[in-house]
Amino acid sequence: MDRDNNGKEFYFAKLSDLKVPVTFRISQLEGKRKPLSLTELLDKPELKFSGLQLPTLSDLYVTCQLVADNKPLTAPYRTSFKAFKNGYTWNEWVTFPINYCDVPLSSQITFTVWDIAGPRSATPVGGSTFRLFGKKMTLRRGKHRLLLWRDREADGSVETQTPSKVGIQDEMGRLEKLMKKFDRGDLPKNDWLDRLAFRRIEEIHTSEEAKSENLYLYVDLPRFDFPVIFDETESYPVTARTPAPPQPAIPVATQAVVNINQDPHLWAILDPEMELENPVEDKHRRLVRSHRNGPLDRELKPNPEIRNDLNRILNYAPTQALASEEKDLIWKFRYYLTRDKRGLTKFLKSVTWRDSNEVKQAIEILLPLWSDIDTDDALELLGPNTVDSRVRRYAVKQLNRAGPDELMLYLLQLVQALKFESLTSSDQRSSRSANSAISQEESGLAEFLIDRAVKNVVFGNRFYWYLMVEIGVEDKVTSKLYAKVVYRFQNRITEMDGTERRDLLRRQAEFIQVLSNKAKELRTSKDPRPKKIDKLRTFLADSKNGLSSLYPIPLPLDPTKEITGITPEKSSVFKSNLFPLLLFLQCSDGTEYPIILKNGDDMRQDQLVLQLFRLMDQLLKMENLDLKLSPYEVLATGALEGMAQFIPSKSIQAIVDEYGTLVEYLKANYPDEGSVGTFGIQPSVLDTYIRSCAGYCVVTYLLGVGDRHLDNLLLAPDGHFFHVDFGYILGRDPKPFPPPVKLCKEMVQAMGGPQSPHYQRFNRLCYTAFTILRKHSNLIINLVSLMVDANIPDIKHRDVHEHFLDKFRLDLTEEEAIKHFESLLPTSYFTAMLDMVHHWAQYWRS
Repeated sequence: MDRDNNGKEFYFAKLSDLKVPVTFRISQLEGKRKPLSLTELLDKPELKFSGLQLPTLSDLYVTCQLVADNKPLTAPYRTSFKAFKNGYTWNEWVTFPINYCDVPLSSQITFTVWDIAGPRSATPVGGSTFRLFGKKMTLRRGKHRLLLWRDREADGSVETQTPSKVGIQDEMGRLEKLMKKFDRGDLPKNDWLDRLAFRRIEEIHTSEEAKSENLYLYVDLPRFDFPVIFDETESYPVTARTPAPPQPAIPVATQAVVNINQDPHLWAILDPEMELENPVEDKHRRLVRSHRNGPLDRELKPNPEIRNDLNRILNYAPTQALASEEKDLIWKFRYYLTRDKRGLTKFLKSVTWRDSNEVKQAIEILLPLWSDIDTDDALELLGPNTVDSRVRRYAVKQLNRAGPDELMLYLLQLVQALKFESLTSSDQRSSRSANSAISQEESGLAEFLIDRAVKNVVFGNRFYWYLMVEIGVEDKVTSKLYAKVVYRFQNRITEMDGTERRDLLRRQAEFIQVLSNKAKELRTSKDPRPKKIDKLRTFLADSKNGLSSLYPIPLPLDPTKEITGITPEKSSVFKSNLFPLLLFLQCSDGTEYPIILKNGDDMRQDQLVLQLFRLMDQLLKMENLDLKLSPYEVLATGALEGMAQFIPSKSIQAIVDEYGTLVEYLKANYPDEGSVGTFGIQPSVLDTYIRSCAGYCVVTYLLGVGDRHLDNLLLAPDGHFFHVDFGYILGRDPKPFPPPVKLCKEMVQAMGGPQSPHYQRFNRLCYTAFTILRKHSNLIINLVSLMVDANIPDIKHRDVHEHFLDKFRLDLTEEEAIKHFESLLPTSYFTAMLDMVHHWAQYWRS
């Protein structure tokens, strides 16, 4: 933080502190490409094989490379193959193996779009060179439109011939600059006016694109909270001043005039004491928190005004930082707060961990006095910000009170918390181990989870697969950490149950590997879908593969089920891009368990979303509110593979195409002509439909689920409504102007319209569910925050704190928050045009 000349505060970050890889997303290509004329084809007949002459969109790809000072800093990267239907959209994230703190000021990224020129040859569609830093030495962020120089490969030299930004002045360029200011918060926001403005911008964008002769490539850079300023990482030695030798006099007329405001290098002064503690502030803190005041502080009681301030601080979200004055206030009344279980996490944030006296008092005196904390606070203490293993050990002790079913709800996050264990117990963290006030011993979280996993087979099975996914990550340190935990777990189950249980886990892995290999083979083959289905069924029916009849093994997705084989006749292949498999598993109890098995898709984000849905469902049921949610099982078995439970249902789009309305669909499956006020549907089915609609409207709103359309909103014959496909969360959405609450007109019509009593009941259920979940906001925020290092893109590149503050509106009272949520429902109908566009896109793809 610093201040400008007018005294206003401004914030920035230094590039040397940004120790994360260079990351960006290649979004889409816009502009017209005209096919060659007949004369050109007659002159060069070989050009008829080029992608430009194809009747469909050609298979373009993009290559990019980080360069600086005429030298490459990374190897070239090429986007993966993608079949285009309606436009050239990649939406592919690229991560270079170099950190931001290591790139020089002259860094550039070269982008070249390539097309097919003929058999085994490619030709550049256009190239562009993008400077990573702006004119004021700030790291560029957000969305950028790059001009492509037609038929040229990107030039990565210092004086590039293919700059991404030139002096072309068009209306869209002007509007995009204003949009960047709007995203940064430099322009005031007005909801109703902004909606009109965005609609008008879309119209201008369409017309400008039709008139423009240029090609533009859109890229997205991470949006950091503050501007990132380039700075030198090395420090310069301070040398003694020596008298300068006499210089010849320079005539005044020939002296160069230097403008210090225009030369940023004149201000690149490194202060060697910049990172040190301010001695004045440190002295003030030690005086305020003097140990001499300890006996007096024990009996200190706050007055009503201070009590209100303390309550306000205790109601902060877990991810909100405390100001220095708030920390001092918490410390002053620390003994008074020991009776309030909410105060422990805030008190630990107020401790100065480099001060041995404060640490000793906090850990040895106050921590044992504190009231037992709730699970949400225990999870917060297991996060990356807890530096003392004794505090983490206390959190593990609090978790020991939870039963296996409750602990299963948090298991995914507890496995991620093992990463932060290595931060406090590793000898390599010299900056922490140098301070003897902080304990670096192991907290016992791994041993606690292993002990629970050994005692409970279902818990242990899910624990094993969560660990195996982390072993497969690229980070060798993390992989080695989890491999040690798996080794200890397998040794423990061998000591208790012999090799039988360990063999079951091995056979599960072999079973999944065989199916995953087949899924990959079918996905990459060029056969039509019917041929793929025939190959799958032949493979499953072949006795050599041993899949139609198995020795019973627990299903990894649901260990309570034992599978004995797969039914080849019912198995199929879906018609999506990745061609996932639909498998009907035979269970030992005579039932069938249908699953979807995917290869080539990262299912960890879906796994997290469904886990949070399951948690929210339990929280609502604890308050006697059953909203009939269907949190189906999802399990990622690798970084790019996994399986999900298949629930027989139909998408709303398919129902509308076949039945016309959702009412007719429900009536066809569960009719009741004698019912009154339920449109000829059994009352329990309509009740299930209304409750599940309300539940999913609230939970998808809180998690910011995006890319909602009529093909991923599903309805089961018994009235259970649910969502699938969670590729966009925490506010990300590929569509413009996404509604905050996912409610389409077909859903409302099935309730009788917005004036019907069923719709009013739906509204009341939404308000009640939102109020209940808002009371558990700390638990939800802590669970998502623990997943920040889980390599889930939508969490890694989003601000979890800001998202949930905006959704839960913790700054408002309960009544005000309900009114805010109420205002979102009437305006949250899907845009019918976007649904129609998506429907036609799916039609042409099929």
